[in-house]
Parts: sequence; structure tokens; C-alpha cells
Amino acid sequence: MKKTILNFGLISGAIGAVLMLASALYYKSNPDFKGGELYGYLGIFLSMIFVYLGVKSYRDKESGGAISFGKAFQIGIFISIISCLIYVLTWMFVYATIMPDFMEKYITHTLEQLQASGASAETIAAESQKMDEFKTMYQNPLVRFGLTFLEPFPVGFLVSLISAIVLRKNAA
Repeated sequence: MKKTILNFGLISGAIGAVLMLASALYYKSNPDFKGGELYGYLGIFLSMIFVYLGVKSYRDKESGGAISFGKAFQIGIFISIISCLIYVLTWMFVYATIMPDFMEKYITHTLEQLQASGASAETIAAESQKMDEFKTMYQNPLVRFGLTFLEPFPVGFLVSLISAIVLRKNAA
């Protein structure tokens, strides 16, 4: 079981890392962030397909074609955790090296979007203050680590849950 979890977790994490690096390089030179959330979560979802594949592989190859919901969920969640940790480590690297100015660019972009939408000066000022507070908080590496982990983990949790429901099969 450990080998399946490690292998599929590393594959899932590697896919997420490569997609994040590609996105970071693109958005470094195109700081419009257009479609950023969509592409980010699509990349996370694509990497989490390996949660399903890992649970299925364990059931079919190591468990004689049968697996309980609990065991399937356990395998899925551990694969997800490994994948999420790689995602976080990749972002920490990207943030420190490729995009150390990410927060400034993101704040500028967000405030420009608010202005373009016709938001009032009070709304823009309030949003600017909230974003400055978040920027200060985000400078703490532990906070950044935790917040970054919370980006892919809900997707991994959901994929683990669905995989466990779909792939559970009792012994004949």
C-alpha cells in the first residue's frame, strides 16, 4: 500500500508542479492573471486524477479486486496529501524565485479590475486595505504554506471521497 501511495502521490504532485511552473512562467511575463484561477484549478484537478488511478491500481493489483470504502478513502487521502505537499513546495519555490513580486502584481491587478468595473473610491480603498493586511499575513512562510495547502486539498479530498465510493468493491 505504501508503494502505491508514494508512487501515485509523486506522479500527481509532479504533474501539479509542472503545470504550476508553466503557469508561473506565463503569468510572470503576462501579469493580467486572466483565467488564472480556472487554469490553476484545472491543473489541480488533472493532477488529482492520479488519486483515482492510485486507488484503482491498489484495488486491482494488490487487493485482489476488492477494497472497502475506508481503505480506498485512506489510500486516496494519502495520495492527495503527498500531491498537495509537492504543490506547496513548488509554490514556495516559485514565490521565492520566479515570482517574488506576485503579491504586488496581484494586488495591482485586482485594484485595477475594481476601478475598471466602476467601483466607488470607498470600495477600492477598503479592498486595498484588506489586500495590504493579507499581504502582511502572507509574508509569514507558515501562513503561506497553510493557505497554499488549502488550495488543492479540498479537490484531493473530494476526489478521494468519489474514488472510494466508485471503486469500493466487496470480496466475492
